Formats: sequence, structure tokens, C-alpha cells
Amino acid sequence: MLDNIKKWHVILASNSPRRKDLLKGLGIPFEIRVLKNIDESYPSHLKGAEIPLYISEKKAEAYLSSLKKDELLITADTIVSLDGNALGKPETAEEAVKMLKELSGRTHDVFTGVCVSTQTQKRSFVSETKVRFAPLAEDEIEFYVEHFHPLDKAGAYGIQEWIGFAGVEAIEGSYFNVMGLPIQRLYTLLKEF
Repeated sequence: MLDNIKKWHVILASNSPRRKDLLKGLGIPFEIRVLKNIDESYPSHLKGAEIPLYISEKKAEAYLSSLKKDELLITADTIVSLDGNALGKPETAEEAVKMLKELSGRTHDVFTGVCVSTQTQKRSFVSETKVRFAPLAEDEIEFYVEHFHPLDKAGAYGIQEWIGFAGVEAIEGSYFNVMGLPIQRLYTLLKEF
């Protein structure tokens, strides 16, 4: 299966409990390693899929100098894109409500950039999923924000939470990509590494 990966000490560079659970689902032993204060800014000319790809590679660069010869690093970044505008993580509950009002009744894109690095190799990809929300009433949005506190999620929502059950009409592409890690694409890449 993934015999080639056994020679590597796999590191997931993420605080996301969702990414941790998804990678755990592959049955690959790994450790979490997180550097503080990694700059996640990006040039303003980047759009859509370019943004999370750039940030995932930038995160990988921050770890490169401390990476050991037998270590394989996985970094990722996810954005929600509506009408070409990137929606990152909201900073306040009010901003989360505003984002969800914008997404209500509309289709948006979720892009996740993934970078897999060793001391000598770097491979990256972007996965895209289209998500359609049903129209959401203001009290539904406020209920979700108040009870699920989605400030740590791009676009102010987690598809695996209440709003995904109640509000997502359709998706085209990887469900796990919307959770923050396109695990099937990552698995395929790891088999080739």
C-alpha cells in the first residue's frame, strides 16, 4: 500500500483538528509540528487557487531549515472564494455572520493548496470543490455562529457541522477538501513520492 512512506517520518504542519483526523484516517503514522507566527499573507495579484497554493508553499519554506533528512512535511491552506473574492477566517462573530449571509443561496469554490516537502523534493497541488448553499435565514446563520464558533474556518463554516447538514444543497468535488485536506489527492501523491 504505502510501503514507500514507511521510510519517512511524516510531519503534519497544522493546528487543524480536521486535518489531523483526515490524515489519521489513512493509517499513516505522523506527528504534528507547528511553528508560531508563520506569515500567511500573499501578494494581492493572486486569485482563487493561486492563494492557498502560494500559502501552503510559503508554510513549507518556513520549516525547511529544520527538516531532517528522513522527514516528510505536509502543509496545507484552504480558502473559500465567492465571485473571485477570497474569504479567509473571520476575525469576529459579526464578520462570520456577514460571510455566511454572502454565501447563503449561492455557489462558491473551496480551494485547498497542499505542499509535500522533504529536504530534496517539493510537490504541490490545489484541489477545488464547488459548494452550493440553500438560502439561509438570518436566525439560522446566527444560531450556527453562536453555537459552533467558526472563527477558525475559511468562509466561516465547517461542512461537517450543523450548517453543512442544514444548509449545503450540493457539492461537486471532494467533501474532504472542504474540510481542509483533499485526502484522496494527498494519498495519491504520497504513493508517488
